[in-house]
Amino acid sequence: MTELDTVARLRAAGCVFAEDEARLLRAAARSPAELGTLVDRRVAGLPLEHVLGWAEFAGLRIAVAPGVFVPRRRTEFLVHRAAALATGRATEVPVVVDLCCGSGAVGAAIAAALGRAEVHAVDIDPAAVRCARRNLAGTGHAYLGDLDHPLPTALRGRVDVLVANAPYVPTGELGFLPPEARVHEPRAALDGGADGLDVQRRVIGAAPRWLAPGGHLLVETGRHQAARTAEAFARHGLAPEVTGSAELAGTVVSGTMPG
Repeated sequence: MTELDTVARLRAAGCVFAEDEARLLRAAARSPAELGTLVDRRVAGLPLEHVLGWAEFAGLRIAVAPGVFVPRRRTEFLVHRAAALATGRATEVPVVVDLCCGSGAVGAAIAAALGRAEVHAVDIDPAAVRCARRNLAGTGHAYLGDLDHPLPTALRGRVDVLVANAPYVPTGELGFLPPEARVHEPRAALDGGADGLDVQRRVIGAAPRWLAPGGHLLVETGRHQAARTAEAFARHGLAPEVTGSAELAGTVVSGTMPG
């Protein structure tokens, strides 16, 4: 299969960046036959990242597998905000907890930005946790379970930064998602309940058990949901701050544990 053939097949399947995708697929293939298989999987609708086995995120190559949530570029803003707040902590090795971690991309990127960090990541999906263990190897630990339940009790009151990219798509809007997400990513990573904030509220309610005095909670949310996310922060004693990035189209609500 020539490069032109590859591009033509991808473009016919609706891939907007067909030339870029063709280049990545050709680089990943070890033989013409394997290239044909990879292109077939992409043309069938599998997300490019699942075909390649990795996603580019915050300058890192993050391992992902079929059925695992693919980290979005907007979530890099959550990483930037978390790393900045962790840098302000008088802690030699910041303790970072990443709930709803998916592939572990956020925790891995925060650790890379800080240089040194102790990362603990949790997800309810076994396939995601397997990826997170690969991405956090040498940096931290990934646990299988529901939100903070599997975290070591020794972390209580010691966490400098707790981050969560919890699902925040309202149930009634799932049908509007692109097929790549709707069909190939787990519903549990997307569905945030009736108003999109069900899992966020649970994260916010759990955070005070784990944060150190002066520690920070950061939650990615939708721009139109940020006010309600901030209300949940305030109800749990965390003075909220809403920040956004026009460049990355990301919105983050953060709050600090009283000292």
